[in-house]
Amino acid sequence: MSQQTTIRKLAALVNTPVEKLLEQLAEAGMPFSDPDQVVTSTEKVKLLGFLRRTHGKAEKAADDAVAPKKITLNRSRKQELTVGGGKNRTTVDVLVRKKVTLVKPSEDGGAGGEDDERAEILRKLEESRLRNLTEQQRLAEEDKRRADEAAARKRQEEAAAEAEAERLRQEALAAAAAVQAEDEPGAAARKAGHGHGHPKPAPAREERGGHKQKHHRGSHAMVAGVEDDEGAAARFAGQLHLSPSERARRSTVRKPKPRRQLEQARSGGGQHGFARPTAPVVREVAIGEAITVADLAQKLAMKGGDVVKALFKMGVMATITQSIDHDTAALVTEELGHRPVRADSDDAESELIAHVATGQGEGESRPPVVTIMGHVDHGKTSLLDHIRRTKVASGEAGGITQHIGAYHVETDRGVVSFLDTPGHAAFTSMRARGAKLTDIVVLVVAADDGVMPQTIEAIQHARAAGVPLIVAINKIDKSDADPGRIRNELLEHEVVAEQFGGDIQMVELSAKTGDGIDDLLDAILLQSEVLELKALSEGRATGTVIESSLDKGRGPVATVLVQQGRLAKGDYLVCGVQYGRVRALFDENSKPVDGAGPSIPVQVLGLSGVPDAGDDFVVVDDERLAKEVAQQREHKRRETRLVQAAGNRMEDIMAQMGQAEQQLSLNLVVKADVQGSAEALRQALTALSNEQIRVNIIVSGVGGITESDANSAAAAKATIIGFNVRADASARKVIENSGLDLRYFSIIYDVIDQVKQVASGILGMEIREEIIGTAEVRDVFRSSKFGAVAGCMVVEGVVKRSKPIRVLRDDTVIFEGELESLRRFKENVDEVRVNTECGIGVKAYNDVKPGDKIECFERIEVQRTL
Repeated sequence: MSQQTTIRKLAALVNTPVEKLLEQLAEAGMPFSDPDQVVTSTEKVKLLGFLRRTHGKAEKAADDAVAPKKITLNRSRKQELTVGGGKNRTTVDVLVRKKVTLVKPSEDGGAGGEDDERAEILRKLEESRLRNLTEQQRLAEEDKRRADEAAARKRQEEAAAEAEAERLRQEALAAAAAVQAEDEPGAAARKAGHGHGHPKPAPAREERGGHKQKHHRGSHAMVAGVEDDEGAAARFAGQLHLSPSERARRSTVRKPKPRRQLEQARSGGGQHGFARPTAPVVREVAIGEAITVADLAQKLAMKGGDVVKALFKMGVMATITQSIDHDTAALVTEELGHRPVRADSDDAESELIAHVATGQGEGESRPPVVTIMGHVDHGKTSLLDHIRRTKVASGEAGGITQHIGAYHVETDRGVVSFLDTPGHAAFTSMRARGAKLTDIVVLVVAADDGVMPQTIEAIQHARAAGVPLIVAINKIDKSDADPGRIRNELLEHEVVAEQFGGDIQMVELSAKTGDGIDDLLDAILLQSEVLELKALSEGRATGTVIESSLDKGRGPVATVLVQQGRLAKGDYLVCGVQYGRVRALFDENSKPVDGAGPSIPVQVLGLSGVPDAGDDFVVVDDERLAKEVAQQREHKRRETRLVQAAGNRMEDIMAQMGQAEQQLSLNLVVKADVQGSAEALRQALTALSNEQIRVNIIVSGVGGITESDANSAAAAKATIIGFNVRADASARKVIENSGLDLRYFSIIYDVIDQVKQVASGILGMEIREEIIGTAEVRDVFRSSKFGAVAGCMVVEGVVKRSKPIRVLRDDTVIFEGELESLRRFKENVDEVRVNTECGIGVKAYNDVKPGDKIECFERIEVQRTL
């Protein structure tokens, strides 16, 4: 029993109601108020003593139930006996085995009439007390018991040996007297009397000092092999120099084992024999999200090799140390004849869910969360700049937004929180995440540009998230603006304006002049009133991570959006696989704040690491629960990664073996300033892979380039990409010594273009053949110098003497070589153009016939590209 035993567990162990056990503890002077309180070993011993004093007879019955009624002891004793003297002195080893069965005498006045339930409690408590003894005490008691038993057995064996020796000595003296009484005539008479039915005496056997030992089992002592008086006299004749014990040992005969005992021993019968199971054992195997093959084999009580064979038959190639997912483990468990069950190991998660559920209630009105979406360079950030009276767009690299910006604005019409998402094609996941966090989506479309690919993608994200849509037609101040065309193009994507009888508000505005921005805010607040947005303004805060980064001076920084409750300094929170205590809170202008309510974005400092963008955060009471939940999530994530990396299917391996040439690989180390940019870079660069080359991101993260990143790049011969981050001094030293390729970027499409160039350099040059001209053979002339000369007409392109040629007959290549001569009349020329006659001499080929075609081509090198 564990030292951390609660009253509830103790009651279940002794099969007693919890209330009754609490009453007994109180009577013993140990009042407890909660069944979940811990009972120490000292308190259990105290309760045991109290119940013994109160119920003596019950204690005696419990002792009788625990103590065995009968015990069988096996004892082996080995001695050396020296007999004879002088030259006849001999030393003999004697081994005596005994089996002693001790039966405990019955006692009157047992536990009859006592309460069986109390006796069971006493027995369980006694077992608990014995199990909690220290190993040293147990060993000491066992050694003492063995010493006492050994001493008792020794005394019994010595007494039995002395009695047996005395009996044998008397028999030996009687036999010796009978032998001495006979004389020589008597011996002759005995010899003559053999024919009258007298038994023949047994011959005397000579024994050496190292003769075979005789072993005896059970409580049987050594018995002299005496059949009758005459046989005894014959055997002891010539052995009078031996001691009585030696003569007894030499004459001992082993008693054969009864046939019934032999049959039981062979068949495994008896009290402790093996009984073959009558039916196969079916086990319930608890399986989590992932499990190693070795652990699964242990739960199945099978060899690991057998489980590996079963997986192989199912088409899964996994070693005994690899992890497999829950579905695969469940299938192989059923295949092996057992029943799989899902392991419930989410104790911390369950506690967290219960923790969060206690803070639910009726909420209050909250500000709306609005996400600005649209195509790149359609004026999303400029629109927010005018609302916030800032100039964020001018500070963005390349004039485009590359991460989610979160702001809250206090207007005359109320508070509104805005999320600005990038419009570049690589930031699809960011736009999807922004749509899920929001209450209203504002789709910005440039009046002079129209509906573009990212515009259509934003519409799809808004519909997938199920949030209302407001269209802001921007740049109406331009001369070529056409808002009507924008409405018509949106009709193709089922976005119908209110002017056309639909339910989508469309507002014309200019982010540059400010026209129509008030109308947009009115439309946003009107839509929020229709939605009736509510949330708890007090209590434990919950929300979502919008963006995260690693600041060199402040550590991990997470931009979060509070959705419920109030987030304050000093709160403990768990955020994905990270946890921590809020050390400081900052608003979007980097000013410290004491707290944040629903729909307000803030920056949080104090987490254990950089969380992933999109992770949920929950405030808890203490650090213990936050740490347990984070560690459990990290363990699950690690198991998932191991499952993805292991257990290859045989079909995949066969497909890899069937590839004609090995696929090239471009290894990259990508570090970015924020988590969203790192995620977008990882997805965009990995998408560049094709059948010829695979782009492999070996390291991806946020923060500056460290020495560890440089070492990883050196080991994998990777190119290092720094997106708005730089390498520190130690990393630069490793990069210089290893000759690594380090490139800094601030615009995402520059990264993609550069990686394409690097990948193209790895692919190398491709040699292609380009046909530059074709000549048709009209007639063949014979020349003593050149052999067969073909009179040809150039029908396509140009024929050059320095280029290789092919001879085609019936559009089939019959010869490939080069020209020996190319003449125009009697002059040698370098090339002959289309619709011009010429004479062609093919080198080392004289089988040219009229109607053949001579194809002139050239080989060119072309750079491979993605």
